[in-house]
Amino acid sequence: MSDRLRIALVSPIALPTRPDIGSSIEQIVSLLAAELTQRGHDVTLFATGDSQTAATLHAVYPRGYKEDSMLWTYYEFHEIMHVADVFEQADRFDIIHSHAYHHALPFTRLVHTPVVHTYHINPTKDIIRCYSRYPETQVVAVSQYHRSKFAALDRVPVIYNGVDIDAFPFQAKSGDYLVFLGHLTHQKGALEAIQIAQQVGMRLVMAGQAGDYFHTEVKPWVDGKQVEYIGFVGVPERNKLLAEAAALLFPINASEAFGLVMVEAMACGTPVAAINRCAVAEIVEPGVTGYYAADVDTLAALIPDTLALDRHRVRGAIARFDYRRMVDDYESLYRQVLEVRR
Repeated sequence: MSDRLRIALVSPIALPTRPDIGSSIEQIVSLLAAELTQRGHDVTLFATGDSQTAATLHAVYPRGYKEDSMLWTYYEFHEIMHVADVFEQADRFDIIHSHAYHHALPFTRLVHTPVVHTYHINPTKDIIRCYSRYPETQVVAVSQYHRSKFAALDRVPVIYNGVDIDAFPFQAKSGDYLVFLGHLTHQKGALEAIQIAQQVGMRLVMAGQAGDYFHTEVKPWVDGKQVEYIGFVGVPERNKLLAEAAALLFPINASEAFGLVMVEAMACGTPVAAINRCAVAEIVEPGVTGYYAADVDTLAALIPDTLALDRHRVRGAIARFDYRRMVDDYESLYRQVLEVRR
């Protein structure tokens, strides 16, 4: 088997895939494309035309459906058209690695090229049933918690998401505010973050996309003093916000596969205070990178201990979430899949 692989990376098309923009999925795919290319592989990134990458970029759509209203109404159809373009060229590649949710699954048996599916969200029972029909498909989970959702499937390895730790500014001195970063929804725990800040008497800065829940439940508490909302922030603003915070609040109310913002905060040296759900216990190391608790009141009581943590130690403890380890794991998996196929 040649050391140099021909790899197709398939990103979702909601937003551009580039280091300075997009959701966690686009940023992870961007890091994969850059490092695999750096290692000498022939990488083609299938993404929107306004993406930026060191790999060869191939695009069906100039812009994503979150930026092009013409695509929004039937965005799932456009995701399928985007993925179909990859499989029409499948013979050009040794392996196809899809990050586009479940849209690549129906094409699996139409090509000879093996397909790796990193499913970045929690699957429904119906989606699991569909994956069960394709036992040859290689699914990847992004945490042990996430892996538990695929219990009906065999051979589902866990590959933790990674970040470019060096790209995050380290702040040795603790700031004077708590930060909440993410969609301002009940699922993410926006209101619970306010409750924690109020209990400990600290200023809370909130950033992220706001919808109906924000306007009805959260906004009445935003006074510009103890609770401040600064809107959606780009990557440079995000990094500064995380680095200068005393701690990140992650009081999540619903299940999610990973929780990349916790790692991003830790990369800045900023400890995390989280509700113990989902993959939190896999990411936060109590007494080292933060604390977690079962409820808001208990978590609020842990804030002084969280603020007292050594920020040098916080950053130093997250090497397992470095993107190069992530790429090592995927590179190894590609070769395993190809060996099995041979």
